Amino acid sequence: MKTKMPIVTIATSMWLMLIMISSPANAQLLGHNLTGDFGLTSGTQPDPGTYLSFLYYGYRGDTLRDGDGNAVRQGSLDANGYGIGLWHVTDHKILGGNYSFMIWPAFTDNKLEGPILGIDQSTSTGFTDLYVQPINLGWHTDRADYTAGIGVFAPTGRYEAGADDNLGMGMWSLELFAGTTVYLDEARTWNFATTAFYETHSDKKDSDVRVGDILTLEGGLGKSFKGGAVNVGLAYYAQWKITDDDFGSSITFPAGITPGKNRGFGLGPEINIPIASKSKLYGFLNARYFWESGNRSTIEGDTFVLTLTLPIPSVPL
Repeated sequence: MKTKMPIVTIATSMWLMLIMISSPANAQLLGHNLTGDFGLTSGTQPDPGTYLSFLYYGYRGDTLRDGDGNAVRQGSLDANGYGIGLWHVTDHKILGGNYSFMIWPAFTDNKLEGPILGIDQSTSTGFTDLYVQPINLGWHTDRADYTAGIGVFAPTGRYEAGADDNLGMGMWSLELFAGTTVYLDEARTWNFATTAFYETHSDKKDSDVRVGDILTLEGGLGKSFKGGAVNVGLAYYAQWKITDDDFGSSITFPAGITPGKNRGFGLGPEINIPIASKSKLYGFLNARYFWESGNRSTIEGDTFVLTLTLPIPSVPL
């Protein structure tokens, strides 16, 4: 069973703008899609049912890199976030695929200790930007699964331009995605997955600042055991800024800082294990750890994602 749930904007107020970095460097704006929330079966929709997921996301940055990949500052940036999401998969077919939808109301404490950026701040706990997938379609064949759909980030978190206690990003984001999980042997014990996301954004609230379009790829190569209940392997992500950020008229740059498109890559182990007794399956526990490399115009570090997914009784809808 697929246990992916997307990470919402659990660290948005931390990384709204990296133009605070020291020169020489490239400035860039972040989108809503945080890397690391997809893994070994990213192109697979779960069986019909309702799923409740709890997620922990931790990021530890240690190197700030410019547009050429040079380290311009060493230090630390620690970010932690928590989320909860609901995914309902139906038997209803659209274009031959099972229709499902997903909603992620999320909270964040957004406590930041970022000596690498010269920041030391803490904000109160609150509601961050809401993530909804109104359309998520899934297809299944003997040797491959496919998924496609639309996601929307709504600016429900607190945001004011220039504020240091924001909990949201102050913009709408539209996300289009499609992916596949391919089974490399007839017994379906080896799987390789890739899912692509393309993210576009509105202007930020009360400004003419707009984040550039972002392309993200996530997936991995896995091996299943115990009839497919356990899946272990190597997960990855890759993210590129496709179009330039529009910094508008409200942002000026210190000497030596120029606009630049960020990119980042992560690779590391993943394990998915069932939580069950002899007679009952209670859920799945999934853990991923990524080491980043090849980053440009952004921070480079490590990412840890832990997800607990529980099937719950069907809800009349």
